[in-house]
Amino acid sequence: MAAWAAAARQVTSLTRLSTPTSAAHAAKLVQRRGLAGGGDHHGPPRINVWQDPMSPSKWKEEHFVIVSLSGWGLLFYGGYKLFSGGKKEKKEEVLVMPSKDEFRNWVSWMFEIPGITEKGRMHIVAQ
Repeated sequence: MAAWAAAARQVTSLTRLSTPTSAAHAAKLVQRRGLAGGGDHHGPPRINVWQDPMSPSKWKEEHFVIVSLSGWGLLFYGGYKLFSGGKKEKKEEVLVMPSKDEFRNWVSWMFEIPGITEKGRMHIVAQ
C-alpha cells in the first residue's frame, strides 16, 4: 500500500514538473548550485603530503597548513628547551628505611612520649 502511495506521489510530482503553469513557477525549478564545486580547476591537481613530501608546492592547502604549523611549533618548542636549559639530569634519591631503634627514637622525639622504654614497650609512669 505504501509503495503504491509513493509511486502515485512521484507521478504527480513529475506531471507538475513537466507542465509549469507560469514562468515564475518554471524559474523555481531551475537548479542553482552556486559555488557547490565541480567547477573549473586552476593549475595542476594537488596531492597528499605523503605522496611527495619533498614538493610543498604540489601539496593540498590543508596539508600544507598542518605541516607548516607543526614545524613552527617544533621550532618554538626546541628554542624554548634550548634557552631554558634543556633537559636537567634528575638526581636519584634512595629511600633508606630506618631500623626499629631509630624509628622508636624518632617517634619518641617527635611526639615526646615519655613512656617508651628501650625495648619499645609503653611504660606507664605514675606522676
